[in-house]
Amino acid sequence: MKFFLFSIFLLFTFISYGQLKELKKARDIGKKQLKSTTISHFFKKTPYVNPFIGTGGHGHTFPGATAPFGMMQLSPDTRPFGWDGCSGYHYSDSLIYGFSHTHLSGTGVSDYGDLLIVPQIGKPNFLPGYENENGYGAKFSHHNEKASPGYYEVKLEQPNVNVRLTVNKRSGIHEYTFLDDEKKIILLDLDHRDELLDSEFNIIDKNTISGYRISKAWAKEQHFYFYFKTDVPFKKSIHYTKNGKQKLALIFDKKVKKVMIRIGMSAVDINGAKNNLENEVKDFNFTYYKIKVAALWENELNRIVFTSKNKEVMTNFYTALYHSYIAPNIFSDIDGRYRGRDMKIHSLDDKTDEQYTVFSLWDTYRATHPLYTLTQVERTNAFINTFLRQYKEGGDLPVWELAANETGCMIGYHSVSVIADAYLKGIRGYNSLDAIEAMIATANFDEFGKKSFQEDGFINSSDEPESVSRSLEYAYDDFCINRMNQFMGNPFEFSSKSQFNFINTYDPNTKFMRARKDGMWFSPFSPQEVNFNYTEANSWQYSLYTPHAVAVHQQLMGGKKEFESWLDRLFTTKFQIEGREQADITGLIGQYAHGNEPSHHMGYLYNYTDANFKTAEIIDSILFHLYHNSPDGLSGNEDCGQMSSWYVLSAMGLYQVAPGNPYYDFGRPIMSKVILNLENGKKQSLKL
Repeated sequence: MKFFLFSIFLLFTFISYGQLKELKKARDIGKKQLKSTTISHFFKKTPYVNPFIGTGGHGHTFPGATAPFGMMQLSPDTRPFGWDGCSGYHYSDSLIYGFSHTHLSGTGVSDYGDLLIVPQIGKPNFLPGYENENGYGAKFSHHNEKASPGYYEVKLEQPNVNVRLTVNKRSGIHEYTFLDDEKKIILLDLDHRDELLDSEFNIIDKNTISGYRISKAWAKEQHFYFYFKTDVPFKKSIHYTKNGKQKLALIFDKKVKKVMIRIGMSAVDINGAKNNLENEVKDFNFTYYKIKVAALWENELNRIVFTSKNKEVMTNFYTALYHSYIAPNIFSDIDGRYRGRDMKIHSLDDKTDEQYTVFSLWDTYRATHPLYTLTQVERTNAFINTFLRQYKEGGDLPVWELAANETGCMIGYHSVSVIADAYLKGIRGYNSLDAIEAMIATANFDEFGKKSFQEDGFINSSDEPESVSRSLEYAYDDFCINRMNQFMGNPFEFSSKSQFNFINTYDPNTKFMRARKDGMWFSPFSPQEVNFNYTEANSWQYSLYTPHAVAVHQQLMGGKKEFESWLDRLFTTKFQIEGREQADITGLIGQYAHGNEPSHHMGYLYNYTDANFKTAEIIDSILFHLYHNSPDGLSGNEDCGQMSSWYVLSAMGLYQVAPGNPYYDFGRPIMSKVILNLENGKKQSLKL
């Protein structure tokens, strides 16, 4: 180990002995089995990660620096608006407007982009190029751009500036090296992207700025507080407040060649941001923190030791695992305080626990959270404890929670799937009675057609949009509640019949799931038509959504052979999508749409027929044709890990068709060997 420390010292002479001890500690977290002696020997997994995968096409990922499940996502902003600008960055763009501290990974709605930092020279320019043709926005080339887990760098062409970014969990470092002999300017922009509700800058001294912004976008009231220090003092500042704008320009001397910034963030208050910074990024040693966050990523990625001779497969796999570990994001400060769903400040009883945010549950309950039950058991407990705190503070379990706001986006109440799946697998670091009570209460709320679903067995299309999709997903969620309630000895009353209510949307004549209006089938009907009866889909893409009751569905269709024939038609039909424009329906194989989540389990349904070999054929086709090592390497939105988690599990040959049923289907493994390094110290090996 002494040689290990000495070798790092030779490579990175600016790292202190105390920092080396911290680096060693980061390296050893949960990985005592590693006995590497050099940095290059240690970093085996992170070199396979390509953060640019998904930054083109409709993947909506970002390439910037973030820690595993970290609060801060420090990344460039090239596209502030539009559907393909949801992450703030798109690979096809040629201008960078600046670098902000929060970003969403692969969502279909935009938010975040808090506190944009813009390096400038000469005179301050307070208007970005998307507001003014003479505004700021620096050209860049992808040839001068690099990214790796926890690190990002780029050269801006005008101004002529080299940029490097790295992070810890709740804090980060910017480094701007100016190559022209002009006045140096660092612009702080609080107006970027979202509607500003309130904001403030505080100049503490010539090296220190603090402030906040409260903004409105997808999250109706998002709080962002920051504490900001520069390594060299600025000479003066200019506060720009015209037309309600809130920007601050820090002017540095011509002689200054490099400006470094340390910044901490918080959703609680400025003191929280300061405390996060002072505990996580204590100085301006960029190299040390770059290595430290890379070590954190190496430890997380090493939870799965995946082996393939195909380098493309290795890159796709570890990038997918990397994307699976970006969100949910830490939302509590280092002192345990967090902003609750009631917008009040709370404190965690257990300071080793953490509050989280960004729960894209309609997407992630399908593969991402089942993956976590294998590789992130302690975080799974923390996620569920977060759900239960949100229930107490907000009155219901989360559907799509963002920055302490329930966005109400998407359908179902799939937090119950996450809880039941964990419980049935023996993951129980939370109060299970509180959990089942919250699950049943959420299912029984009189909202979004839940009451008629329970009482009538279906949702009338004239009463609620997306009635077919809601009915099908409510049936699955109620199955999850029933499974957990029964396993606990039925501590609460809950009908077991509702899990079979999907039968009432099944049309035996067409063998499709159809909407009902006043008890009659909604007409006219075309299974190719995308309309208001389905969620981001058509009837082809929802008619096999009975993951918890495949055998019952087969009986409705007439048996296994008819079920197999239906699947064959799904994957081979030449019919085209009809109806309204739906950008999410991508990655089509017949009418199967891998670019959107409702289809994700369908390839595995051949396992429930007498032609299970077809599962391997379909999964193989998806793995090799719809995932690539390129910016447009995802067939649809990344959706906070779901698209990537499907790949991770499927590449290992496993998939859970119905989370809450703790069984895995076999598919088409594409590795030669895989080892799961479990948190209890055990290893699970799979080998072809």
